[in-house]
Amino acid sequence: MATAYTPGLLVSENITVRKVRRLPIQGEVLVQEGQEVAPQDVVARALLPGKPHTLNAANKMALMPEDVPSHLLVREGDEVEEGQLLAATKGIFGFGKKELRSPISGKLEMVSRVTGQLTLREKPVPVELTAYLRGKVVEILPQEGVVVETSGAFVQGIFGVGGERVGTLAMAVASPDEPLEESHIGPQHRAKVVVGGSLVSLGVLRKAAEMGVQALVAGGIWDTDLADFIGYEIGVAITGQEDIPLTLIITEGFGPMAMAHRTFRLLQSLEGREAAVNGATQVRAGVLRPELVIPVEGERQSQEESLATSLEVGTPVRLIREPYFGLLGVVTALPPDLQTIETEARVRVAKVRLPSGEEVWVPRANMELLAGD
Repeated sequence: MATAYTPGLLVSENITVRKVRRLPIQGEVLVQEGQEVAPQDVVARALLPGKPHTLNAANKMALMPEDVPSHLLVREGDEVEEGQLLAATKGIFGFGKKELRSPISGKLEMVSRVTGQLTLREKPVPVELTAYLRGKVVEILPQEGVVVETSGAFVQGIFGVGGERVGTLAMAVASPDEPLEESHIGPQHRAKVVVGGSLVSLGVLRKAAEMGVQALVAGGIWDTDLADFIGYEIGVAITGQEDIPLTLIITEGFGPMAMAHRTFRLLQSLEGREAAVNGATQVRAGVLRPELVIPVEGERQSQEESLATSLEVGTPVRLIREPYFGLLGVVTALPPDLQTIETEARVRVAKVRLPSGEEVWVPRANMELLAGD
């Protein structure tokens, strides 16, 4: 078998993008099917139950559990405020009087006659779901959310951190092999999605955060700089929930790596457009990629290039597993027989020539095809 299907990153000038926007719990959908929406429009809303708190009223007031209800000044289901008097005893001749006050604002949810405990619940936390994309609501998911559709450019990266953000696309360098420097970032980039070239450094990340940049897009980054910026080493979990002030999308890999010419040219042609970005990445399985979506519905003709679906000698590839993660190379040999690798599994492999000139054997499942420039 000389060829094998290997998925690659999608880079398209014109594609239909559909995003399912779903609440974490059932709630209320606020839009109608067919309605046009902007990225920050709230399309659905829900109330997350507040945190419960348990008070041992019997113990605190020196009462038998069955006597607690008769000393309450509020009833189950009543709203209460922090510091409000919940229960009191009269004492003897005014002495020994005990009071129980609420430690939170919320609701008295339950009174136990068996244990003498009160369960208080904090006020519900409102959750609002935005559209994320500028587009049209094409489907309503009753009590759950919506499906939003748009047409435009779509770019996937190989790795990212940070969640969903929206900003105007701004080019900060002139060529895909030019590293992004601190001097390239300024006040003019506030609320922008800034595109660099071959490398983004820790200093650039910090400068961008200081300037209020929404997102950075670049070809590569040093893994040590990434860990310093987010505060810890990235593991195998899904990224995208990091507590960082901007979203970062890496299109090629780790270290100085020029952004693919096709990707750079596409983003360059769309400068000044609104871009929705999401850095969420499934690190181990590669099933979730960071993305940029730039709606351009009705203004561009479809020029999507098809990605090759088979490996051949001479095919450019990106390696997506350690120890070569993120490196680019060219296939130089495709032996048809199964080969035994370090794990003792027998798989189909390919010989790949790296930029250094070194040739390595790599399982075909550990690489992806690159679209030509």
